[in-house]
Amino acid sequence: MNYKDTLEYLYNVAPMFQQVGGKAYKEGLDNSIKLDAYFGQPHKKFRSIHVAGTNGKGSCSHTLAAILQAAGYRVGLYTSPHLVDFRERIRVDGVRVPQEYVVKFVEEERGFFEPLHPSFFELTTAMAMRYFADERVDVAVIEVGMGGRLDCTNIIKPCMGVITNIGMDHTHYLGDTLEKIAAEKAGIIKAGVPVVVGEVLPQTRPVFEAKAAEMKAPLLFAEELPLLEDAARGADGVWNYHTKDYGLLLGELQGLYQVKNTRTILAALSLMENAGLEVNADAVKKGFARVCEMTGLMGRWQVTGTEPKVVCDTGHNADGVRLVCEQLATERFRKLHVVWGMCADKDVPGILRLLPADAVYYFTQASVKRALPAQELMTQGVSVGLQGSCYADVPAAVQAALDVAAADDLVFIGGSSFVVADWLAAREKK
Repeated sequence: MNYKDTLEYLYNVAPMFQQVGGKAYKEGLDNSIKLDAYFGQPHKKFRSIHVAGTNGKGSCSHTLAAILQAAGYRVGLYTSPHLVDFRERIRVDGVRVPQEYVVKFVEEERGFFEPLHPSFFELTTAMAMRYFADERVDVAVIEVGMGGRLDCTNIIKPCMGVITNIGMDHTHYLGDTLEKIAAEKAGIIKAGVPVVVGEVLPQTRPVFEAKAAEMKAPLLFAEELPLLEDAARGADGVWNYHTKDYGLLLGELQGLYQVKNTRTILAALSLMENAGLEVNADAVKKGFARVCEMTGLMGRWQVTGTEPKVVCDTGHNADGVRLVCEQLATERFRKLHVVWGMCADKDVPGILRLLPADAVYYFTQASVKRALPAQELMTQGVSVGLQGSCYADVPAAVQAALDVAAADDLVFIGGSSFVVADWLAAREKK
């Protein structure tokens, strides 16, 4: 098999949650434990940082990885979903796993894993752990796929845990209250392993405190630590963070929500020394300033064009979209054009009600089975006061917006990670 054939095999034999939704979801760790044992428990050959949360875990994971790289460590990074290429999920020092490694892994190991019928994420996680061990990384930043307690990454015992926040997402699988979702995320807390919680709510704080007490795990609430003294955006959109321990940090990631992520990251950095990881101020400065270059992070308030300004963002649940709308309100433009698509399993009416009513909408659908048809999305959008037209695919919708947008307009592309993925893939082809 070549690389393309291998990906088709993976997508068909072990369907992706991002493609088909709940049909691909497998609860429990049985397969992960069997795969881990078969490969010789590779996760025990390197230190790891485990990152969970409803929003922000991708930004936090990539920034922590960039900082550790800048500090001289060989760093594995495992995240999901990918936007353009499957190999974005598995990186060492920012470099994607080679195509040849993916092909060889599947060809040589399918005889073992096919009878297990693993999910795509179970198999990808096993591949990542094996690759990081083969590459002899010093430390790996491991992002939870969904939830925490029963997520297949939860076989690791990290040197620290990070839980960014709790919001209402994936409620069919994680629970229909903040307390239930928090309990699932708190499942990554291990005995004696320190954990940082980025944002806490009255409903979720007791959940984290009880689990940390049960596991005798040191617990830090990032919002209660005086590590970030001030944050202001420069004219170029770059964040200027004034910090207690590292002085001025310039943050490459431009979203308003990055202030919250920065508090979480600074709290995690305060635990590094006790976790046996040495990180100096220069490494922290470099990691914040060059995270996209060093790790390949995409889709976080990413500017992909000027005159008109074109921005894409992967925020896709109520909390994420609310922050995106807050940032849109701070932008200066003559007219706002919004290319918008969503997955059918999200709170579509609730999220549509958050969007600005004075924009022109280009309703569309991403190239995944979970996508809500554009016509249905437009019908629901019109019912809450949004006006626009529908388009069969993301590139067509973006082109329609660019055709009418003036130089001082703003074109925003979002609603789903997969809408952003389709746009970035189209740009890459061009």
